[in-house]
Amino acid sequence: MAYQIVNARIVNEGAIHGGSLSVDDGRILGIDVPPPPGAEVIDAAGSYLLPGLIDDQVHFREPGFEHKATIETESRAAVSGGITSYMEMPNTNPQTATAEAMADKHARAAARSMANYSFFFGATNDNLEEIKRIDPALACGVKVFMGSSTGNMLVDDETVLEGIFSSTPLVIATHCEHTPTLKINEAAARERFGDAIPFSQHPIIRSVEVCYRSSSLAVELARRHGARLHVLHLTTARELELFDRGPVAGKRITAEACVHHLFFDDTAYATHGSHVVCNPAIKTTADRAAIWEAVRDDRIDVIATDHAPHTLEEKAGPYGSAPAGLPLVQHSLLSLFEHVAAGRFTMEQLVQKTSHAPATLFGIRDRGYLRPGYWADLVLLDPSSPTPADAPLHAKCGWSPFAGMRFSSQVRMTWVNGELRYQDGRFLPGSGGRRLEFDR
Repeated sequence: MAYQIVNARIVNEGAIHGGSLSVDDGRILGIDVPPPPGAEVIDAAGSYLLPGLIDDQVHFREPGFEHKATIETESRAAVSGGITSYMEMPNTNPQTATAEAMADKHARAAARSMANYSFFFGATNDNLEEIKRIDPALACGVKVFMGSSTGNMLVDDETVLEGIFSSTPLVIATHCEHTPTLKINEAAARERFGDAIPFSQHPIIRSVEVCYRSSSLAVELARRHGARLHVLHLTTARELELFDRGPVAGKRITAEACVHHLFFDDTAYATHGSHVVCNPAIKTTADRAAIWEAVRDDRIDVIATDHAPHTLEEKAGPYGSAPAGLPLVQHSLLSLFEHVAAGRFTMEQLVQKTSHAPATLFGIRDRGYLRPGYWADLVLLDPSSPTPADAPLHAKCGWSPFAGMRFSSQVRMTWVNGELRYQDGRFLPGSGGRRLEFDR
């Protein structure tokens, strides 16, 4: 299929350019180049044309937790929000901690994912030899829960941690919270409140110290072994001292922030309760401001979602039983554009953090930029057409932490591998997403 998108504000590689983009057979021909004969003309009418977002941290729950979400439902929600590629986490059932489990996930995604996909290989205290045997072409990275309540995926064996950081050539993506300190804080909260711990205690239980003790250990291990480390979902000002300013290319140690930690602060617990409970916790206004400063000065390299849906029934429980995690892929781009509109960062920075940087960091082949020969993963964002957050929700769980809000922009169209898959609230038929390929 050949087409040319005209009258677009094209955001790419640090610049905004008014013009056109031509596509043929799923690939970008170029910006302001003649279209192929007979190409369809699509009028962007002044909307922003961006490379599709690449979300480097999602939990789509399949297999094992399909009552919460599936690859099919969550990839559709992602595409409706302008996310065209994702990297999914290993804490499913079975966990993605064996070659067989990884192959099963690839088969499931090939059959029903609307977006392009890759999967993290999960580390445990027992599978170091499996990690050493991973084919680097088959996994986006190794996920290490350095502090977690996710089954047996907490890796707290120092010998295993040393083995992972010293042996794998893959990106090591870490969830950093120090479990012993967390448990001490939780016991103190239970002594004070009994079984009625208020949700406002969440960032106190999962405190700055909980985060820093774990993230500083990860950075120390990476520096000692020369490992390629990516620290996920930073939430505290103190942790930012661990990371260097500057472009993502060439860095051995990188960092991520998530959309909800950039949008909410700890005042939200009073109004949203369990619907903003996530791990690591949303923290103070000062912490959020520091994270924003790190986004702007490139200590934080990537913005992702950590999309982690649970049912409303599960979320309705008290603090001790309501699971942590929020559904976010549908509203990621829309919420980030609110910050552009407020002057916190620019459209160019938005695209850098959500498309260019993930592609560079993970070495994703032919995606993340609007370059000739690259796959036409595209999103058209109308900055002046509002979207109610309560408009039809596509994540299976059927709720959003942004409920009741109204975003100032609208995702008009999303193309995946050159095919228009979402337009003005409707999903369109077409082939599925492709497995991400890596230049390694």
